[in-house]
Amino acid sequence: MEFFKELQQIFPKDRVTTNETILEHHSVDESHHTASRPDVVVFPINREEVSEIMKIANKYVAPVIPFGLGSSLEGHVIPYHSGISVDFSLMNQVIEVHEKDLLVKVQPGVTRTQLNKELKKYGLFFPVDPGADATIGGMAATNASGTTSVRYGTMKDQVRDLEVVTADGTILHTGNLAAKSSSGYNLNSLFVGSEGTLGLFTEITLKVYGIPECTMAARAVFPSTEDAVNAVVSVLQAGIPIARSELVDARSIEQVNQYNGTSYKIAPTIFLEFHGNEAGLNQDVGFTKELFSDHDCQEFIFETDSKAVHQLWEARHNLAYAFIHGTPGKKMMTTDVVVPISELAGAIHDARLKLNELGIDGALLGHVGDGNYHAILMIDKNNPSEVEIADHFNKHIVEYALACGGTCTGEHGVGIGKKKYQKLEHGEAFDLMLLIKKTMDPKCLLNPDKIFDKY
Repeated sequence: MEFFKELQQIFPKDRVTTNETILEHHSVDESHHTASRPDVVVFPINREEVSEIMKIANKYVAPVIPFGLGSSLEGHVIPYHSGISVDFSLMNQVIEVHEKDLLVKVQPGVTRTQLNKELKKYGLFFPVDPGADATIGGMAATNASGTTSVRYGTMKDQVRDLEVVTADGTILHTGNLAAKSSSGYNLNSLFVGSEGTLGLFTEITLKVYGIPECTMAARAVFPSTEDAVNAVVSVLQAGIPIARSELVDARSIEQVNQYNGTSYKIAPTIFLEFHGNEAGLNQDVGFTKELFSDHDCQEFIFETDSKAVHQLWEARHNLAYAFIHGTPGKKMMTTDVVVPISELAGAIHDARLKLNELGIDGALLGHVGDGNYHAILMIDKNNPSEVEIADHFNKHIVEYALACGGTCTGEHGVGIGKKKYQKLEHGEAFDLMLLIKKTMDPKCLLNPDKIFDKY
């Protein structure tokens, strides 16, 4: 590997390695997709070193795959063509906080919880919460969202500027610090969600928000999924500014109880959170309770104590791990689609019928406020029949979503798992996206085989 020898001339021995354990760590993410090891792992500490990596890769036509924490769910960081895995864990500095502008500049290896710990000193917080303590670079690369997107939006709504290293080693910026611009193409939106296929992020400037004066969380139980979804739709139509709105089905609640030792009623449940001042929140919660009662809400319990609020959301965030630890010997397959809000109840009902028809043990949950829902399946990867059935289910819910004007993924991203649906979803626009990719990365160095087939 000539590129390895050249990397060794630039990086100290502890930051460029072919150690077997480290290669193995960079061969997987948290998805069910097949592992594949890189040739070498490099740990840069600044933009100049990232640029040098790309120049060497360009010289030797070596694939380059960015790596954050490996928490991705569609095989994004798996190097199927070997090459160089660029681990950003040492680029983990909060560079500067512009508290008066409500902005923060970070390196890509900063994690979500690390960022919020620093912002808390200024009375600020960063709202995007995908559940996992992912890196900001990885979240930007997949246009992550999560439980708070109903109020604050997704990553693309937070990114004000990106510093990007392109395929030939050029360092460029996609935006600025201004609140809006009518100048030129919106390159922020081009790069956010590009999954490392157009460039490597070395700095990210984000919008942040004031910590709300008061936070209230609630748990509402319904007789059916349809009742639960329609109840949330009525709240959105009424203009109540909920901060989080999560549906957890009965099978999920059963697993939560088993894992966390809770005794929640086993029925479709909505987890809610409200941000604001105490007087306003009391009105919002009261109005929400009235609207929910119109949809046969069986229980409505809300919390204001910060510890109780944390425990409530911890149950939701730990759901995937509840299934993993509760089903030894099996691998989690999780997928997500998005449909228009008006189609969500039907989509989830259809997904449950399909799970029952196929005889799969699975859970359905989602961000009801934005039409994004997830399926969690536990499968034996060594059983071809189980893998085939799970793939069939995934295909079914994707095609349902696309048929009603939705998308094959709302936050997990495309990676390797959703690549086969891109042409079906985007039509002629897919060819334009591929043209952009080939123009910016003519040698297909950047995360090859993700979103597009390697060319």
